[in-house]
Amino acid sequence: MRRNPRYDILFEPVRIGPVTTRNRFFQVPHASSTGHELPNIRTGLRSIRAEGGWGVVCTGYCSIHPSSDGAPHRYSRLWDDGDVRNLSLMTDAVHEHGALAGVELYYGSSQGRNLYTRETVLSPSGVPVNTTSGVPLQHSRAMDKSEIRSLRGWQVDAAKRAKSAGFDIIYVYCGMRFGPYQFLSRHTNHRSDEYGGSLENRVRLLREMIEDTKDAVGDTCAVAVRFSTDELMGPLGMQWEDEGMAALELVGELPDLWDLKTFGLEDSSNSRYSEEGYQEPYVTHAKTLTSKPVVGVGRFTSPDSMVSQISRGVLDLIGAARPSIADPFLPNKIESGREDEIRECIGCNICYSCFHESVPIRCTQNPTMGEEWRRGWHPEKIAAKKSEDSVLVVGGGPAGLEAARALGQRGYSVILAEAGEELGGRLLTESRLPGLSEWIRVRDWRVDQINRLPNVEVYLDSRLNEDHIMEFAFPRVVLATGSTWSTALADRRNASFKIEPVVNILTPDDIFGEVQISGTVLIYDYDHYYLASCLAEQLALDGLSVIYVTPADRVSNWSEFTHDQWYAQKKLLDLGCRILTGRYVPSFDGEVVRTECKYTAQVDEIHVDSLLVVGARTPNLELYEQLLLRDEELKDAGVSTLSRIGDCDVPGAVVHAVYSGHRCAQEFDEGLA
Repeated sequence: MRRNPRYDILFEPVRIGPVTTRNRFFQVPHASSTGHELPNIRTGLRSIRAEGGWGVVCTGYCSIHPSSDGAPHRYSRLWDDGDVRNLSLMTDAVHEHGALAGVELYYGSSQGRNLYTRETVLSPSGVPVNTTSGVPLQHSRAMDKSEIRSLRGWQVDAAKRAKSAGFDIIYVYCGMRFGPYQFLSRHTNHRSDEYGGSLENRVRLLREMIEDTKDAVGDTCAVAVRFSTDELMGPLGMQWEDEGMAALELVGELPDLWDLKTFGLEDSSNSRYSEEGYQEPYVTHAKTLTSKPVVGVGRFTSPDSMVSQISRGVLDLIGAARPSIADPFLPNKIESGREDEIRECIGCNICYSCFHESVPIRCTQNPTMGEEWRRGWHPEKIAAKKSEDSVLVVGGGPAGLEAARALGQRGYSVILAEAGEELGGRLLTESRLPGLSEWIRVRDWRVDQINRLPNVEVYLDSRLNEDHIMEFAFPRVVLATGSTWSTALADRRNASFKIEPVVNILTPDDIFGEVQISGTVLIYDYDHYYLASCLAEQLALDGLSVIYVTPADRVSNWSEFTHDQWYAQKKLLDLGCRILTGRYVPSFDGEVVRTECKYTAQVDEIHVDSLLVVGARTPNLELYEQLLLRDEELKDAGVSTLSRIGDCDVPGAVVHAVYSGHRCAQEFDEGLA
């Protein structure tokens, strides 16, 4: 197949200083939580983008000096020649597939804490250190002139090492309140010398670092600047239409490339609260301030949106982090006329959460992400089957869909039996909640792929019992029967305990079903992810009086890792929901909910019409256990293996279910000749 001519503009080469990218697809720097400790995993996940057609593939943030230590988060670094060898693995692999390699050199300043190196934290004016994790380090030290000269020297040394490592594009990072950005912002720069005061003075360090870097490597390497155009804090931070545009104009012609993005709550915004292209207002008019190429982001998954950005003169290069994670082969699919096969990012930000938890990146849509080297998984290829066994997959939720799809891709004859009238499992109901509509893409992409496979058959409205499975006698049976939400409450140990059932104690399954509720509902959330706040939002929009209670100290506590906790809490407050944090629910008698403060043990009573518990889930194991009881009959019927995956194995998030289904397919015939 050939690409649609309307997408030709996306495949035009772009000159970036002394180098040229083969197309307009630019995998911008993003954290992968691999860093210098896991160079092979980093190489695998970056090089797969080059293989997939991205014209430029960049590292995540790369420290230039031990006084810019990002521990405990994993980060790349160029402190010495050992780091050069470490990063050369990546550049060699990226070049092998015809892409340019970029490195984002950064100096953390007071945004870092130097917990590993124990170096003094330096900043323009000795501003407080970012101590969100409670580390008792209050202030950085204001840099004197000699330390500013040292910083410039560290940038030059790191740039030279980057060139030795084989990088084609070398960044000066002026964003997210790192290094030169702290000099640029009047909110963090209180100096009175030539580096402070006027905007011209505050931009001085950025100008010097660009010029220094170009002098050091600009003969063969392009020099890029990553710039946060707006801190999204109103007058408390830098704003695009105020000093953001003015600063860019002052140094607009110095680098070879501008990489523009926001910083703050809308940076890498979750799809619950942002749409594709949401950063456009913060880069508009950039092309009028510089003649150099501009790359920007916006969770672009539609090639038509990409073409629009280029055609309207907003961007020269389509930047992507999350879309390149969800589908590393996005460019190749567009080029070969297969844009309908793009595995679209759902904006859940599970990838973003991995950085905070210091584990290698993973993705809800793409279960191979982060496993390219360790397990040898490829997003588009999978080993052929090793037997002629046919497979029965029971359950068409995220785990069952992925298992059936991947097993079908391997060449197995697969029957997928779904008890309901539609595929999707939990995705069907959850994607109808406010802000979660894009999550149905997890179902849609897999259903589309299954429909292309002649060896996979789907049967809806097919609730199977153990007798059916005995009768069908498939050699291999995979159960993906999901889980059920429990009405169990949580105590101080965060352990669940059951209470005597009452009519009006509910679970999400009841809300998604036929149960009708009205009046006042108290939602008890000890799941701590998105679902309770989404249900609270929906019920409030439906006109109910909502009380949200959680043992955590804020709404949707774990969602801080996916960058939507603040939005979730704000939304509930805006809707008039009553929020009680730091409280357990020890009992409910059908009319009165008792809450207990986890700090003072004070007990309060709240009269409600319903209690909705969003906490524990129980695997649906009835079919599995019935089959185990008839183990000998199973063998006599010709069933050689019985396994369970997804939520009916261990309940988790959608990302865990998809991964479980994929791993089942990948390891399906291990041990077979």
